[in-house]
Amino acid sequence: MSRKRKLSPEERALWDRVASTTENYRPKKADPAELESFLTPKPKPKARAEGLRSFEMGQHAKPSPGRHDLAPEPGEHLARQPVTMDRKAHKAMTRGKLKPEGVLDLHGLTLTEAHPELIRFILNSQSHGKRLVLVITGKGKRGDDDGPIPRRVGVLRHQVPHWLRMMPLAPAVMQINEAHLKHGGAGAYYVYLRRIR
Repeated sequence: MSRKRKLSPEERALWDRVASTTENYRPKKADPAELESFLTPKPKPKARAEGLRSFEMGQHAKPSPGRHDLAPEPGEHLARQPVTMDRKAHKAMTRGKLKPEGVLDLHGLTLTEAHPELIRFILNSQSHGKRLVLVITGKGKRGDDDGPIPRRVGVLRHQVPHWLRMMPLAPAVMQINEAHLKHGGAGAYYVYLRRIR
C-alpha cells in the first residue's frame, strides 16, 4: 500500500495560484429567510386610485352562441331562388296543377350513370319543344351505420340541381323547383325549360 506524498512548497504555491483563478461550482446553501420570502404569495394591491374600477379579463364578454352552419335542404334552397318563368305558370307548377310533358327516373342510379342520362333527357326534351319535365331522384335512405362523420342522405337529390345549373344544361333550364307531393315531393324536381330560338 503506497503512502500519499505531500506537496512541496513550490507545488503548493502553484496549486494555490491555480485555485484562486477558478470558480466554485458547488451551489451555496440557500438562505432560509430568502427562500421563505420567495415562496410566500405576494399580497394583492389594496386600494386603487380614485376613479378607477377593478377589472377582470373578459368580465363583459358575452358568450357566443354555438353555430351550426348546416347546408339547407335542396328544396329550401330552390324555393328561395328568384322566379324567372311566368309567375302564373310557376304558381300552377308548384301546386301540382301543370302536368309534366316528360319524366326521367334516376332513382337507384349511381352518380356516374345518372349524369349522362340527365344531360341526354334535358337536351332531347328541349329539342322536342317540351317546357315542363319531371326528374325523379328519390329521397335517399339512411345506411345501417352512419359512423362518426355524417353523410348526406339522397346524393342524387343534392347533386341534380347543381348539374342543372352547370354546362351544358344551364342554357336550357329556366327554373328548378321541388315537385308537388302528387309528383314525388322532395324526391323529384320540376325542370322548366327555355324555348329554342
